[in-house]
Amino acid sequence: MPLLIATWNVNSIKARADHVKRFLSERSPDILMVQELKGENLPEISDDYDAYFVGQKAYNGVAIFVKKNGGSPVDLIHSRLGGDESDEQARYIELDWNGIRLIDIYLPNGNPVSIDSEKFPYKIRWMDRLFNRVSELRAAQIPFLIGGDFNVIPEDQDCYDPKAWDGDALFHPQTHEKWRALLNLGLVDAFRVLHPFETESYSFWDYQAGAWQKNNGIRIDHFLLSPALADRLESCRIDREPRGWEKASDHTPVLIEISES
Repeated sequence: MPLLIATWNVNSIKARADHVKRFLSERSPDILMVQELKGENLPEISDDYDAYFVGQKAYNGVAIFVKKNGGSPVDLIHSRLGGDESDEQARYIELDWNGIRLIDIYLPNGNPVSIDSEKFPYKIRWMDRLFNRVSELRAAQIPFLIGGDFNVIPEDQDCYDPKAWDGDALFHPQTHEKWRALLNLGLVDAFRVLHPFETESYSFWDYQAGAWQKNNGIRIDHFLLSPALADRLESCRIDREPRGWEKASDHTPVLIEISES
C-alpha cells in the first residue's frame, strides 16, 4: 500500500478541530501536516495519531499528525528553521519518519511589498534559509519532502487572474526566483509534475467576494519532493471537499501517495 500524506492550512486549529478530526477519520492519511494553528496549544484530535507541533500565541504554528502503526519510530529533528536565531515565528518543523525526512512549513506571506514594511524582506530571507536547509539535505542524500502553505503562486496557470496578483508578494518576481532556486536543487512540485497542463486547480479561495463559489482561487499549498521521493510519487490531488464544509478554512487539503519503496 502506498503512503498517503496530506497538507492543510487549517486557519486556526481551535476553530477547525472538528474538521481535522473528520478529515483524519474519512481520509485516514498516514501523515497530516497542518499550518496556521494560531495558538500555543494543540487540542485533542485523535487517539489514532501522535502529534508533533510548534505553536505560537494567536499566529502561525505548524503540526504533523503521524498515524500510530507500531512500526515507524519518529524523531524530531528541528522545530525551527536555521539561519536566524532571532526568528521566533513558529513556521517550521522537521521529523524523521519511515526513512523519510518530513518538513512542514508555513512560509511567510510577505505582504505588503513596500519599503515601509519588513514583511517582504523577511519572506525572501526565509526562502533563502529554506534553500540552505534543502541544500544540506541534498548533499547528505537524505530523502525528504516539504509540505505546507508556501504562499507562492508558481505560475500563471496556478491563479484565476494573474493580472490581479501582479506585484503581490505571492506572485512577485523575487518570490518566483527563490521558488525556482528550490526546483533547481532537483526538487519536484508533486502536483505540477503529474498535472502539467491542468488549470483552475486551486488550494485557496478568499472568504470575500464569493471567491469559492466562482472558483476564483490560487494554488499556494504544495509538496516539493527530493529526487528519491519523486521517483516514488504515485499521485497528487487537491481535495476540494473540505473547503465546502460549514465554517471551512480558506484553504483545502492537498494529498500525495508515495510508494513504500
